[in-house]
Amino acid sequence: MYKPDSHSAEEFIAQEEIQSTLQEVAENKNNRKLLQDIMRKAEQCKGLNHREAALLLECTDQEINQQINQLARSIKQKFYGNRIVLFAPLYLSNYCINGCVYCPYHLKNKTIHRRKLTQTEIRNEVMALQDMGHKRLAIEAGEDPRNNPIEYILESIDTIYNIKHKNGAIRRVNVNIAATTVENYKRLHDANIGTYILFQETYHKANYEALHPTGPKSNYAYHTEAMDRAMMAGIDDVGIGVLFGLETYLYDFIGLLMHAEHLEAKFGVGPHTISVPRICMADDIDINDYKNAVPDEIFHKIVAVLRIAVPYTGMIVSTRESAKNREKVLELGVSQISGGSRTTVGGYVESQEAQHSAQFDVTDQRTLDEIVQWLLRLGHIPSFCTACYRQGRTGDRFMTLVKNNQIANCCHPNALITLQEYLQDYASPETITLGEAMIKKELNNIPNPKAQETAKRFLEAIKQGKRDFRF
Repeated sequence: MYKPDSHSAEEFIAQEEIQSTLQEVAENKNNRKLLQDIMRKAEQCKGLNHREAALLLECTDQEINQQINQLARSIKQKFYGNRIVLFAPLYLSNYCINGCVYCPYHLKNKTIHRRKLTQTEIRNEVMALQDMGHKRLAIEAGEDPRNNPIEYILESIDTIYNIKHKNGAIRRVNVNIAATTVENYKRLHDANIGTYILFQETYHKANYEALHPTGPKSNYAYHTEAMDRAMMAGIDDVGIGVLFGLETYLYDFIGLLMHAEHLEAKFGVGPHTISVPRICMADDIDINDYKNAVPDEIFHKIVAVLRIAVPYTGMIVSTRESAKNREKVLELGVSQISGGSRTTVGGYVESQEAQHSAQFDVTDQRTLDEIVQWLLRLGHIPSFCTACYRQGRTGDRFMTLVKNNQIANCCHPNALITLQEYLQDYASPETITLGEAMIKKELNNIPNPKAQETAKRFLEAIKQGKRDFRF
């Protein structure tokens, strides 16, 4: 039985409910009146349920599809404006005891170079990231209780937060590690992490078990219920996602929204972010082996419909995607991207040992400064803001501000302030010119006169050498 507020994965991701939704979509995907009714509901900017969103995703009516894209752009602007948050992944270790067939970290892969960073090496990696201009990291590690115990993760977080290099500082560490216990999630919460991120990979239970034949990750229920344990432990910002291409995209799209609905029903707040990675080439992994690989056109539509279905949720696209694809989905709903990324362990200091330790091939290989300049030319504000985490605007407090359309009063000036820091400390001359013009223009778009004056004062102080202002 489908129970969105249950703690049981079998009930809040009920396979029967997904199959029933698939059948309804097949029967009604060309039902123009029904689709128009769904669009009218979507225009209220309060979201859609998984059945309504799935019908829009499969709609073939070109007029309605154009309306979907227009509404996605409108909702993106309404809730997130033209701000794009930037971050980078930091791979701590690729030791892993799981047998995931789509990931080069799997235990049987003997060609990948296994490596675990020492705390000194982490310092070097973080200083390299600070020298780029990054303020927000997402740490990644394979699942290996012996090589990567929770104590190692916690020590690494503490190391990262305590590195002060020139004007650099990592102000927020998000964590993407394997499903764990409530007690360990409490320890992560006490370490002041930002968002806890864990991808489901696929919500198709039988396929999930086939793709994860060995290791602790093979336990479908334990993995799927991880976000419940994290939120029970006090982590109120969680990030979910699937790896599109492991199962049919529609099946996992439905499961993804059901997971978001479950978190809302059970905890009163949905996911802080949704990520939409696609299967891509990597060491020991050939994309041609995956018949469900998602073409660009469908990928773009997934982003657009997700933006309509979960208007309050941040959406992330990584450097798996090309610059062309990232530009397209930025306008349709994506609000966070990685930049200057390395998916190798030790890759930011370009050590020789890092060469064959990547989790996936990076498609967008531009430097952070090139990406900042690109965003500015597209009319976006590159943001390095971490203020909401540090001011306690997380979970339901953050979502309340977003739903009331008040978050821009904080995010817009904070984006400009952190952009000014980047321009002062790291940017190329061309980026400085573009960035200063953007700040001058966007200052006038801060609606509150008092906030506008405060932002101007902060910006001037940054030019005089001071740092870390926030609303």
